[in-house]
Order: sequence, then structure tokens, then C-alpha cells
Amino acid sequence: MVLLVVESQWEAMSPNEKAYFKAMGRRISQRRQELGLTQVQLAAALDIPQQTYASYEVGRHGFPIALLPTLARTLMIDMDTLLGTTPKQRAKRGPAPKFQQHIERISKLPKPRQRFVLEVLESLLAQQGA
Repeated sequence: MVLLVVESQWEAMSPNEKAYFKAMGRRISQRRQELGLTQVQLAAALDIPQQTYASYEVGRHGFPIALLPTLARTLMIDMDTLLGTTPKQRAKRGPAPKFQQHIERISKLPKPRQRFVLEVLESLLAQQGA
């Protein structure tokens, strides 16, 4: 019965929606793998079952809007990158915030170092109950 619901939801999507969700799933999968995360780990961070996450990643379903901010933070990407949109040019208001500068520096590290930094941050956040 569940399979029929999934298929009917898939069939209810327009061809453009199907293409969009598949492309979004590929971006998410690529970033997840860059960070060395498994589907199980990312699903746990989103507090959803791995099978549900897998259906989002292959584009069978669209991610619920409420999960997108958490997903972007977990993958350490901005919403424009996550959604595959081009950010609007914003007027510069001065130097980038220190947190953003750190994120940019971390993104330039080799992948093993990025994973290490992520593990340290997750450990600190877990200790703080965040």
C-alpha cells in the first residue's frame, strides 16, 4: 500500500518538479559524501528515518520545507546552494562576519580536516545540548 502512495505522489509531480528534485538530491548527495557523512548519519541529524532520507536524496520526494534550514546547516552550505539558485547580489556592508570567514576557511581545508572540524563542532554542540 505504501508503494502505491509513493508512486502516486511521484506521478503527481510535473516533469519539471521531478527534474528539480532529482537535481537537488544529487547536490545533497554530493555534499554529504564530500563531508564523509552516510545517509544514516544525515537522516539522524534531520531526525527522520534513513529510508525517508534516501527517498529525498534520489528525488522521489521533495524535502519538507521545515527540514531545509537544518539540512543546509548540517551540510554547511547556504540555502541558495542547497536549492540550486543563484544568490542575489547584495551590497557589501563591510567585512564578512567572523563565523562566515571561518566557514569559508574550513571549506578550503582537505576533506579529512573538514570532517575533523565537523566532529569537534558536533561534540561541542552536543555538550551544550544544542
